[in-house]
Amino acid sequence: MSSSSAEGNGSPDNNNSRPSGASVTIKSIDSKVEQRGSVTESYEMVDTGKSAPPVTLTVDGFGTVKHPKTGATETVKRFTWQNTDGMSVQVISYGAIITVMKVPDRNGRVDDVVLGFDDIPGYQTPNNPYFGATIGRIANRVGGGRFTLNGQEFQVTKNFDKRHQLHGGKIGFDKYNWEAFVDGTAVTLTHTSPDGDEGYPGAVMVSVRYELKADNRFEALFKAASTKPTPINLTNHSYFNLAGHATGHEEIYRHVVSINADKITDTDVDSIPSGKLICVGGTPYDLRIPRELGPAMAKTVGKGFDDNFCLTKGTEQGRTFTARVIHPHSGRVLEVYTDQPGVQFYTSNFMPDPNKNINPKPVNAPEYYEVTRLEPLIPEGAADPPIRGKGGANYCKHGAFCLETQNFPDAINQPNFPSAVLNPGAQYVHEVVYKFDVLRD
Repeated sequence: MSSSSAEGNGSPDNNNSRPSGASVTIKSIDSKVEQRGSVTESYEMVDTGKSAPPVTLTVDGFGTVKHPKTGATETVKRFTWQNTDGMSVQVISYGAIITVMKVPDRNGRVDDVVLGFDDIPGYQTPNNPYFGATIGRIANRVGGGRFTLNGQEFQVTKNFDKRHQLHGGKIGFDKYNWEAFVDGTAVTLTHTSPDGDEGYPGAVMVSVRYELKADNRFEALFKAASTKPTPINLTNHSYFNLAGHATGHEEIYRHVVSINADKITDTDVDSIPSGKLICVGGTPYDLRIPRELGPAMAKTVGKGFDDNFCLTKGTEQGRTFTARVIHPHSGRVLEVYTDQPGVQFYTSNFMPDPNKNINPKPVNAPEYYEVTRLEPLIPEGAADPPIRGKGGANYCKHGAFCLETQNFPDAINQPNFPSAVLNPGAQYVHEVVYKFDVLRD
């Protein structure tokens, strides 16, 4: 069996044409006026011809949030794309979060393949591990919570064991309700981070443009501009399980993974890079050839991946093949493409393990092609209870994987890494494509 896309460097075909005969209608969700002064609206792509458009977009509400600094109440908007191939995606303006990705399998069964919550309170719980969020100003870690830029030392907030910064600090970009703009079936979300925010220099305006295509590509385009030199490294932190978001670690272990990388960044126990690069050849981190994920995880030191893979690409090459993940039983295939130099491959090692018994084995169980939908029995009063997700699902350790396209972690403190500095007058651009397909006999 093979997927319909060939593995190798390159990018999926672009198809930016919009459906003909489609128009936009606007209706009010309710009569309330947002604190920011605009009326909440819903946009529906309506077919005015004989056939349905290949992609539709609707907008409605997803509750309210309070601004983390001013306390003002703001309405959260939800954007829902649907294509004629049976795939749908939902994004909310809070944190520019991807909340739902429903994808058909080889038999046409549709499952939601990303972890998340049913409502805003879920996304605001302390144990939310950044499900689907847009991360910034700096994704991943800033070692020691400090860096030197143009001879000046900056101290940023430390929210990782009070020693380092993780994913933008105490109030990162994922904690804000972004402004939204709709153009056809594309949605652009924007956020402005003021000078000094979380300790960073310069006022920064960031945007992410999301769009679902007819061929099951979901595209994200990040951009940023700054008033002062500042480090930037944005990413999306979606957690995937191609068997379905609620199926757990047993199904994750049965995925088959390949990553287009010949090196990883060496790190210490806190995942802070040393500056060295390690060739993956002959190590458990060599995923250039497709490998069953569970047995591959079992060979690593921590029995799981949480590593930045340095992508193999030409010096002047833009968007390139990053990774392919296959779930053999359902036949679902996810391919990722990006123009960034790295991708953080993370297998949810730090999600709850209530019974302290979730670990991959060197060989998968004989019932490889059977979907077990195993849900651990959780004792009353467990010290490490599962994260309660969509539809009451229990999310536990190794229940999902992440492919966070990015610059190398802590690049601002590593002179031999690709530069993470954004200067005034320049623009940060980051493309990522999630392309879904199915295996075919």
